[in-house]
This record gives sequence, C-alpha cells and structure tokens, in this order.
Amino acid sequence: MTATRRLAAILAADVAGYSRLMGADEEGTLERLKALRRELVDPKIAEHHGRIVKTTGDGLLVEFASVVDAVRCAVEVQHTMPERNTDVTPNDRIELRIGINLGDVIVEGDDLYGDGVNIAARIEALADAGGVFVSNTVHDHVRDRLPFFFEDLGEQQVKNITRPVRVYRVHDVLARSPSAPGSTPLLLPDKPSIAVLPFANMSGDPEQEYFADGMVEEITTAISRLPWLFVIARNSSFTYKGKSVDVKHIGRELSVRYAIEGSVRRAGDQVQVNVQLIDAETGAHLWADRFETDRTNLTEAQNEITGRLAKTLNVELFQAASRRIEQERATDPDARDFAMRAWARVLRGPLSPATLEEALRLNKRALEIDPRSVDAKINMASILDGYLSNGWSRSTQQDQEQAEKLDLEILQQDPNNARAHGNLGILRRVQNRLDEARIEFETAIALDRNNTMMFRNLGLTLMQMGKPEEAIAYIEKSIRLSPHDPTVGNNYGALGQCHLFLGHLDQAIELLRKARVADPRPFGLH
Repeated sequence: MTATRRLAAILAADVAGYSRLMGADEEGTLERLKALRRELVDPKIAEHHGRIVKTTGDGLLVEFASVVDAVRCAVEVQHTMPERNTDVTPNDRIELRIGINLGDVIVEGDDLYGDGVNIAARIEALADAGGVFVSNTVHDHVRDRLPFFFEDLGEQQVKNITRPVRVYRVHDVLARSPSAPGSTPLLLPDKPSIAVLPFANMSGDPEQEYFADGMVEEITTAISRLPWLFVIARNSSFTYKGKSVDVKHIGRELSVRYAIEGSVRRAGDQVQVNVQLIDAETGAHLWADRFETDRTNLTEAQNEITGRLAKTLNVELFQAASRRIEQERATDPDARDFAMRAWARVLRGPLSPATLEEALRLNKRALEIDPRSVDAKINMASILDGYLSNGWSRSTQQDQEQAEKLDLEILQQDPNNARAHGNLGILRRVQNRLDEARIEFETAIALDRNNTMMFRNLGLTLMQMGKPEEAIAYIEKSIRLSPHDPTVGNNYGALGQCHLFLGHLDQAIELLRKARVADPRPFGLH
C-alpha cells in the first residue's frame, strides 16, 4: 500500500528542565502543566487551526495546515508565558521550547511520521527556554508575512538528518528578547542610548563595502568614548546590514533611543558621507548633514560628525586632542586604506587561519607603504594574538615577541590606546600572566566602554583566576552591549562555564545550549 503523504507545518514543544521540576515537585509540576495546557496552549492551538497529533509527558506535536498560523501560535504562546510566571520563583517556572518545520510528512491514521516531523523535533531540542526556533523552509514562507525579526543562527547538524538545517530564532518585538541572558527584557539604559547602523555603499562598486563598514566602525568607536552615551557594539548593529528593517523595530530590538544611519560615496580620493540621527521611538529625523572630504582628511570629518552628534543630543562634548589623531593625520592614505581592508576582513570572519592569513597580507602591505601607521601596527598585534590564542601560531615565541613589541611601541606613543591595552591583555593571558592581563583589560574598558571583546576577555580572565562569580557581570555586560553579535555564542559558553563552576547546573545547561546553537563547532560545548 502506498503511504499517504502531505505537506504540513509541524510544531514540536516541550518543557525546559522538566526532569528537574518533576524531581523537586512531581504533583505540583503536573498540576501546573495541566493548567498551562488547559488555559493557554490548547486554546491557542485551536484558535490557530492546529491539530494535536500526540503528547509525550511534557511534550507536544502539533500539525498546522498553514505555516503562518503555526508561527503566530508559537509566538503568542511564548509572549503570554512571562505573565503566567510573574509570581513564580525562577526554579519553579514552566518555560517552553518550541521548534517548527515545514515539510513532507507520512500519514498513518491520526499519527504523522517522516523527516518533516523529525526535523521539527530536532529544532525544538536546539531552542532555548522561552524561544521559538524555525527551519529555513518556515523562514522562507513567513518572513514577509509576519511582523517578526528572524535571527539567522546558521546551519546546524542535527541527529539522524543527513544534511545540515539552517535555523532561525524568532524575535517578537513586543515580548521579551529570547537572546538575552535568562530571557530577560533589554531595558533602556539610564543615559542616552544609540546604535550606529551599517552605512550604505553608494559608490556603485561592491569592493568599496569595506570602506563604508570602516567608516561606521570608526564613528562607533569615537562616540563610544563619550561617557554620557550607551553605544551598541558594532557586531550587533551589523546584523541589520543589507536588510530593510524599520528603525523603530531596531530600537525595540536593541533597546536604544537613537539610531544613526548614513551612506558613503567614494570616487577616487574624494569621499562623501551622509549622516542622519533618528529618534528610534518615533522614527523622526533629528539631524542630517553631508560631509565632503578626501581620504587625507577623513579623521577631521569623523571628529566633526561626532561633535555635531553631541551638539544635537544637547550634551556638551568634552574631548581632549589625542596623539593618535595627529598620527592618523600623518599616515599615508593608501596605508590607511589597506589597514581598513585588513581589519574589515577579520571582522567579516569567520575566524580561521585562512582569514587571519588574508588580513595579515593586507596589513603587511599597509606597513610597507607607511611603517608609522598606528592602525596597521594595532591590526598586526591583533592578528598575532588571534594566532596565539587559538593555537594556530607556527612560531609561538616569535609571534609573542613581535606582538609585545608592537603593543608597547604603540602605548609608548599613545598610553590611552584602548585596542593596544586590549591586545596586550590577550597576550598576557596567553602567557598565563593573569594579574597583568586583568589590569590591561580593565584599562582597555575604562578607555572604551563599548569594547565588547574586552568585557568578555576580562570575564574569561577572572574565570581562569578562579573568580567565576566576578566574571559573570562582565560577560553579561558584553551580551547587553551586543545582544545580536555573531560571536555571542562565545559569551554564552563563557557564562555557562561560570555557572557550572559555581554549581548552578540548570543555568549552565541552558547557557551552553544557547552557545551550541549559536556556534556548534567548539567541541568543549558538547
């Protein structure tokens, strides 16, 4: 007999930490789970025309004819869950994980089988507590039909499925952010908050993307030095690159009050930069201007942009002239261009020996043109640190000596160079000189409060020093500064280790699961 098949949207759900809940209070957990099904989950499934295929203790398998209905149902359930847990202690909360797939299924009576079902179950296992994860087939069908933001988590290798599955985390902009630690809301900071969004490359040449990205990074770094501003880190802002997303939506996603948008047009040595400041709550344009300059005077133009932003935000700007600005003005424009290309290659990732090799080649070209280039020296030290900290160095002693020489040379010229202090901190940690590493990271953070990598590195150093309870605050700060960072898995992994060392096993498991979803490659996570 030929099996009956049909296309269906399959929703799989279960309770996070169910075994722990049952071990602590079996009867109470069952009663609360029954109430959750009766009062919320089952009515929502019926409201969105779903059919419960089977239940497995704490789990559900549901079929929908419409994938839009399936995603909307899942998001509405998760949106309502925090209200039910308001008066419940964290250890007693029932939180759901939900995975959704759209695929071909085999029908036998009232039951369903096949890869369409299996993939939904595997995606659900990847999901974090309070999260809704979907496959790429679901994403492709609903992304233009539902007002949600879909965070691309990349391809995931799941059990018993031959090909990797691309997975997305669904963000409901009206609900809590499932990417934040412990699924807590991102609150507006107690000072002006801002995100510098990727600038559009208007040069008509895709090869100039690095130049537009470099402008954004430098403006982000410049305004991050202002103590009265909370600035979202570059990596989270760049998750919106190439996407048409409403600024108000971004404001809610990142919990910022302001956003900076812009464009860069480069023709030869001439550069035109358009910048606009937007109120992310209302979408109103507060200020816009155009700056025309050339590569030689880019630093002056960036300083002017920063000053105008400060004036518009009605806060007096106190900024001393630094030696680094003078050095940058003296740097050959071609050397600066190659240094920008090199660092853009590192930031674009993925971090690998091949990536670092390409960046190293570009950076060496910058130093050949102008051995004085501070940016190229800092890049070189960062690249060497990358080889050393990941175990890719072919000449450990030589690379350590060269990185240290570059860092100390830069700091002798400019003692307030945050990146150089951070580079030296990474080197000291590689050398197991942890007290010195801690001092360098603390100095780097004091000079640049937006450097998420330094917050994470300080946390890792404290953890290695046997102080995981102190480390947690710094790693969580890194996540808050860059909640959608492509490398956020490193943060979740570090947090998971801290909680593991402190004996908080359930929290450790959830955080390590998040880390694995973000990047399943590091074997230590498994």
